[in-house]
Amino acid sequence: MWITPEEVLLANALWVSERANPYFILQRRKGHGRGGGITGLLVGTLDVVLDSSARVAPYRILHQTGESQIFWNIACGSSRKEITEHWEWLESNLLQTLSIFDNDDDITTFVKGKIQGIIAEDNKSGKAQEDEDPGKFREAELKMRKLFGMPEEEKLVNYYPCSYWKGRVPRQGWIYLSINHLCFYSFLLGKEVSLVIQWTDVTQLDKNATLVFPESIRVSTRDTEHFFSMFLNINETFKLMEQLANIAMRQLLDNESFAADLSLPKPGKTLKNVSTLKRDLDARAKNERYRMLFRLTQDERLDGHTDCTLWTPFAKMHVVGQMFVSNNYICFASREEDLCQLIIPLREVSIVEKADSSSVLPSPLSISTKNKMTFLFANLKDRDFLVQRISDFLQRTPDRPCGLNVQSETPSPSTPPSLPPSPPVLGAGELPQNKHYSPSLPTAKQGLLRIYQQDVPEELGPKVTREKMKEESWNIHFFEFGRGVCMYRTSKTRELVLNGIPESLRGELWLLFSGAQNEMATHPGYYGSLVEQAMGKCTLATEEIERDLHRSMPEHHAFQNEMGIAALRRVLTAYAYRNPGIGYCQAMNIVTSVLLLYCTEEEAFWLLVSLCERMLPDYYNTRVVGALVDQGVFEELTRECLPLLYEHMQELGVISTISLSWFLTLFLSVMPFDSAVLLVDCFFYEGIKVIFQVSLAVLHANMDQLLSCSDEGEAMTILGRYLDNVVNKQTVSPPIPHLHALLTSGNNPPPEIDAFELIKSSYEKFGSLRADVIEQMRFKQRLKVIQSLEDTAKRSVVRAIMTDSAFSIEELEELYVLFKAKHIMSCYWGSSSTAAERHDPSLPYLEQYRIDCIQFVQLFSALAPWSCGLHTNTLASRLFRLLDQNKDTLINFKEFVTGLSGMYHGDMTEKLKLLYKLHLPPALCPEEAESALEATQFFTDDDTPQGEELKEAGDTSTAGDTDDKKEEKPKDYKYYLRMWAKENEPKKESIKDLPRMNQEQFIEMCKTLYNMFSEHHMEQELYHGIATVASLLLRIGEVGKKFTNNGSKKAEPQPPATDEVVQPEREDSSGDGGSGQSLVCKALAEAQLETPPPTAPSSDEDAKDDTSVSSYSMVSAGSLQCEDIAEDTVLIGCLNAVGGDGTDRRRGSAPDADWSITFEQVLASFLTETSLVDYFENKHDIQSKITACKLLRAVERQTSTSSDHDFSLSTH
Repeated sequence: MWITPEEVLLANALWVSERANPYFILQRRKGHGRGGGITGLLVGTLDVVLDSSARVAPYRILHQTGESQIFWNIACGSSRKEITEHWEWLESNLLQTLSIFDNDDDITTFVKGKIQGIIAEDNKSGKAQEDEDPGKFREAELKMRKLFGMPEEEKLVNYYPCSYWKGRVPRQGWIYLSINHLCFYSFLLGKEVSLVIQWTDVTQLDKNATLVFPESIRVSTRDTEHFFSMFLNINETFKLMEQLANIAMRQLLDNESFAADLSLPKPGKTLKNVSTLKRDLDARAKNERYRMLFRLTQDERLDGHTDCTLWTPFAKMHVVGQMFVSNNYICFASREEDLCQLIIPLREVSIVEKADSSSVLPSPLSISTKNKMTFLFANLKDRDFLVQRISDFLQRTPDRPCGLNVQSETPSPSTPPSLPPSPPVLGAGELPQNKHYSPSLPTAKQGLLRIYQQDVPEELGPKVTREKMKEESWNIHFFEFGRGVCMYRTSKTRELVLNGIPESLRGELWLLFSGAQNEMATHPGYYGSLVEQAMGKCTLATEEIERDLHRSMPEHHAFQNEMGIAALRRVLTAYAYRNPGIGYCQAMNIVTSVLLLYCTEEEAFWLLVSLCERMLPDYYNTRVVGALVDQGVFEELTRECLPLLYEHMQELGVISTISLSWFLTLFLSVMPFDSAVLLVDCFFYEGIKVIFQVSLAVLHANMDQLLSCSDEGEAMTILGRYLDNVVNKQTVSPPIPHLHALLTSGNNPPPEIDAFELIKSSYEKFGSLRADVIEQMRFKQRLKVIQSLEDTAKRSVVRAIMTDSAFSIEELEELYVLFKAKHIMSCYWGSSSTAAERHDPSLPYLEQYRIDCIQFVQLFSALAPWSCGLHTNTLASRLFRLLDQNKDTLINFKEFVTGLSGMYHGDMTEKLKLLYKLHLPPALCPEEAESALEATQFFTDDDTPQGEELKEAGDTSTAGDTDDKKEEKPKDYKYYLRMWAKENEPKKESIKDLPRMNQEQFIEMCKTLYNMFSEHHMEQELYHGIATVASLLLRIGEVGKKFTNNGSKKAEPQPPATDEVVQPEREDSSGDGGSGQSLVCKALAEAQLETPPPTAPSSDEDAKDDTSVSSYSMVSAGSLQCEDIAEDTVLIGCLNAVGGDGTDRRRGSAPDADWSITFEQVLASFLTETSLVDYFENKHDIQSKITACKLLRAVERQTSTSSDHDFSLSTH
């Protein structure tokens, strides 16, 4: 590319001149291309170590005038082709013009001006692309693709210099991080190190420092560990690795492929050496932290943040922190944790104004809300820009007047916002007729606890007084700190939550702290519309919901009647309809039933959305991945906090058993309801850290007893009994019997544990847990859990398929890995079908991963034993159509193995049967053979009579029973079941059931065989054999016409075969093969033809060239593209015998309509040729093919420098 002219003092240092004229010199860098010697070797090493290849392209053009020692670099290129184009342009456009000038300085000035003009013109047309892909980064991306053979779809995110430890020797080079791969390349003193790791194969990612390895990053896969060190910024590199590995795990979990975020704000200035993807990932990370900190929805995007101060009227002071602005919210978080947090939805904002600055209050900004609250921010660095951004967002916000500094006295009518993308488009208002949900329902107005509220007994009087005191404390708090979404959240708020939320305020505060209130406010009428669409539909989720409805808190009187059950049914069904990816999972019913006690239906629905999609991510999917991840985090926390107990619990295997039920139901299923609900209070305010804290506190409180346990059951009993006796002594609700109370000993009841004391002790002992640390631990565990689930899936698939396949377990596992890798590769490198179509996590493991025809052809070419040269792709496509029984253009792993197994482990009959089927519909499509419709008719005609025969047999066998004895109905029922089972047995197919093959299909089969035998070590013998067999089959097909015309002869029994050539082969053909041979003899006898001996086409043997193409020579010269076919070969004789006029049979002429052969005839004919029998009976080893397929990535890597038009890389 053209570059701004740069002065070069030493033109020949490290460069070799290749072309020159009076004004320009084309140079190649030493160490690139052929030769170079020791100097080239050193330069190549230097380029890799210092990244010269990214900054300095291997080719350049210099401008020089006369005797001047100063050179100007005006162009560079990554390939000879690119630099040659520039050189030719200079010669044709500038040389004549420059010869006119007399002064050398004028020539240089003109050349520099011309080059700068070209660059300016290019920038004008492609400025956006220039900003997105700076020159240096683009060079690095091109280098990565050349080094590792990556397609253009593989996008580089970033690259860093580092050392890769190979043994005890560090190899200095460059690590390339792309969306799907981690790659490393080093070239030092002639030694090349190249490494490619798929992110989906990573099982562990650690940043550590040891004596052997200095501060380094360890990347672990199932097979090995890789260490990288000596990073300039190890933290940045490691965070990017984490993000990319997370994306890969998400892809394995639910098949979400990476998509670039097109709505990112454009940078204010060009970011040099930073790719668009890197900016995208950085923005995603910031968005995730922002949403997690303030419990915002997934579509909220952070626009920016700035340092500022916030005036806190309750403390009469300015609090230092950061202001965050996004498309729907203005948020504030104090620098000191828990000092103050604030969320202001833009829908609530009425006035934003700039106040007068002063020395005490510089750059203040006042924001007022509709509920008369005013927030004062100060010390804003770029206040005018901030106000403009807020103004832009306010104008896009529904339910508020457009403009700035205008107070909203009369709000405009509510404008329904757009709905979440999960369900179909729904109306925002209520439906005209509401069959299932109406705002007038009791559960739509208040929680079930209020509906079924009972009179409080007199002995609970002191508790009622305490409850009222709590309410009063919260009312005072609301007065000082505000009420609703815009409330100041401080350490005082946490104290009140830990002391217990009053039952009358519980629903309101749960909605506030979880962020569900914001979603409900912005989606009015959404729940009602969703219920109307979801109810009445019968799905797997609704069946599971109905099964579990009456198991949801059956001890509570609110769920002992239809009102509570109906409300629970509506909420769960609506959510399953909203999010079919989750649908319904056990434990959701228990959590939802508790939400319904304190909230209305709509509130409970949005709380469930917040739980499943934000606060407990991936907990309630089909494989409860989130809960398993947190189970791993809990084990790690136990090891750190309670090391002695951890070792003992691991021996007993208790932690993995207890933690799943604790986390999935938030202790609601293992603790008395009144106590567990206190934990739910804390959970909605603090998040998952509370559940970890309390879990550790429970183990700590029972440490001595647990250490003395000898088995898992004893430990479970101790913990169950302890949790059973955690009581809430302040509750005003009547006691509810707990299902786990059966564990309590009747004679010596264990002491009661105050729930408040348990929560308090958990904060005292384990309150140092931080949310960001938990997220870091979750990432590590997510890698382990998802890879473990993938291994489980692989084992399940192999177990399910091993009985039906002759491959060994190890071979099946390796084939599964290749199959899955091809599926995943197609997800991010493009395919004819979408990722969602090829992967369905709800299906059994065996059917989850599927590939389309393109991927199948690639795998077939690499693994199949039948290599057909250029014809291989055609054969693979036919096999794909044959295996794709449900016609969805996708095949699963079982179907894939079925196709391979027949080729590798079948006997000759099975292999020939497969080959035969590959040349009949549906494998042979109409485009490949114009007579395919006739074959389809044969196929239909063959199948239909069998079904009718079977049905008639069943009717006949049962007719007598029905007439004679009508009481034997059970026998008839079982009989029909047996008959149905027989009809559905796929393996009972006999070779007699195969449809007949017409001449067009036979020609295609001969072409396949010809290609299969090409380059085989017995090529000549095989060609001779197929010539003999094809000649025989053509004659048999001709004789078959007579059978077709004389149908009466078909039913006559065939006499035993006595021919001396076919008879000896009878022993080799089992079962139906004998009838095929007898048909051959009978057909030949009736046609008055001699049985051709093995050396029948002896005339062909005299001509060497004719022998090699004899498989074509018997069929149709006009239809086959073969060279050196003589006109006097067997071909003419056969065709004259068949058609009589020698016309091209591919035209589907009338005389050929009756020509056909059966599989039995094909099999019997093949058995007459020893070379063909040996070929098809030969066993192949798939292991070598699998190994070659694994190494395919290395083979594809382009390291050759022989091409003048490729990016040159030094190889030694």
